[in-house]
Amino acid sequence: MPHRTELYEDPPSGCWPIVYSPDYNITFMGLEKLHPFDAGKWGKVINFLKEEKLIADDLVVQAREATDEDLLVVHTRRYLNRLKWSFVVATITEIPPVAFLPNFVVQRKVLRPLRTQTGGTIMAGKLAVDRGWAINVGGGFHHCSSDKGGGFCAYADITLAIKFLFERVPGVSKATIIDLDAHQGNGHERDFMDDPRVYIMDAYNRYIYPGDGFAKRAIKRKVELEWGTEDTEYLQKVHTHVEGALNEFKPDILVYNAGTDILDGDPLGGLAISPQGIVKRDEVVFRAARRRRIPVLMVTSGGYQKRTARIIADSILNLHSLGLIHGQLAARGAAHPSLEQMVRDSAKDLGNLSLQ
Repeated sequence: MPHRTELYEDPPSGCWPIVYSPDYNITFMGLEKLHPFDAGKWGKVINFLKEEKLIADDLVVQAREATDEDLLVVHTRRYLNRLKWSFVVATITEIPPVAFLPNFVVQRKVLRPLRTQTGGTIMAGKLAVDRGWAINVGGGFHHCSSDKGGGFCAYADITLAIKFLFERVPGVSKATIIDLDAHQGNGHERDFMDDPRVYIMDAYNRYIYPGDGFAKRAIKRKVELEWGTEDTEYLQKVHTHVEGALNEFKPDILVYNAGTDILDGDPLGGLAISPQGIVKRDEVVFRAARRRRIPVLMVTSGGYQKRTARIIADSILNLHSLGLIHGQLAARGAAHPSLEQMVRDSAKDLGNLSLQ
């Protein structure tokens, strides 16, 4: 019998299925600047969307922190206990001075924001099934598995969101993960290694962290990219393999790890995709999911430049302008678009392909 959780309580009616909390952002005496990650990017995304009048504070679903009981759905008690050692957290977050801080400070200033983002991903999973789509403005900690963190990922939010759905939502028994962050998603791959209910597509720079050969065995559709891959080749591969993945395996939920560290100039990603290329990539994934009536949960994952937040916001605005996401989806069953909407989507797809 699943434990009782606040993460699956219905949000106020009228909210968009966009999940966020000001508690996502990591601010602690400048320590967060020691990692190339922009530790305030999530709030900036929301501010851009508010400036563009897409959303207001009372229309966003407020993320709640995942409790220990929530985390134990996937994580081992031994792993969660290890996070009570500051040097362990310093290694996972790649911020060495964290090792010298009292753990109660580390819990409050570093891990609580990550637990809140993790709660947000779990919440967004249910919202996606209820409303056809959901976006957690944070999350996407794809290097963390049930018993090991790394690469700034302390909690396995993707695994958690899928396991929560499998255990709690009737009719959700198959999931596809499409991981388009620049790095291999070795955390969820290790967690779902021998699980036939989960299909993983992963496109990543083959030469960078984590290079986890064991985890690669879990990838059903592997797209290994070269240094400096640019828009044309990248978008063609994404389109081909997203379509192939969704034709090969029909899931009840699609988890889309939409890392923006593929951006040209990213210090860790090593790829060369333009801002427009990232916006188009997200559009390709949402079109493919919406056309097949597959609910899609998007998380924002890696992205290590100051301009990243603007690109994420622009992508969400583009999805809205194309009718791939909209506020009227705030009703159960909206995962099934109208016939008219599906005809419009198909016509747009045909038009786009003829322009390529």
